[in-house]
Amino acid sequence: MHGRVAEFADIAEERYGLSIDPVEFPEEGTPTAADAAAAVGCDIAQIVNSLVLSVDGDPVLCLTSGAERVDEAALAAWAGVDESAVSMADPEDVREATGWAIGGVPPICHETDLPTLLDPALRESETVWAAAGTPTSMWEIEPARLRDTAGAEVVPFTE
Repeated sequence: MHGRVAEFADIAEERYGLSIDPVEFPEEGTPTAADAAAAVGCDIAQIVNSLVLSVDGDPVLCLTSGAERVDEAALAAWAGVDESAVSMADPEDVREATGWAIGGVPPICHETDLPTLLDPALRESETVWAAAGTPTSMWEIEPARLRDTAGAEVVPFTE
């Protein structure tokens, strides 16, 4: 098991009491939600994209279904800011806020306490798949448990 995946599994166990059974893939990884869905044999809507956006200069974690895209206007409305104050966070800010690199950001086990939003579309599946610390690893969880564990607010912020 990759060291970062083992670290994620250990943190998930220590902080949340979750027993993670990660699935790892070849080096090319799963760069798109469609690739990830094909790798684990699920629907693209079951893939959790853990996206960090800058909202008025602060990081916000958006847990988005692989079948959806973030609607920056909806996110701005949620935050009560102008749409121009919302953008994708840069890789350094993502790593600083979460402790993980883009492509492998899990929905939990972060360096900081991030406001976290859950795409309502993720609740339509019995289970969902999320990154487990690297672009070449994923793990499965029930959406309600993910919401509770991540302390996520269910917000319609996608197109």
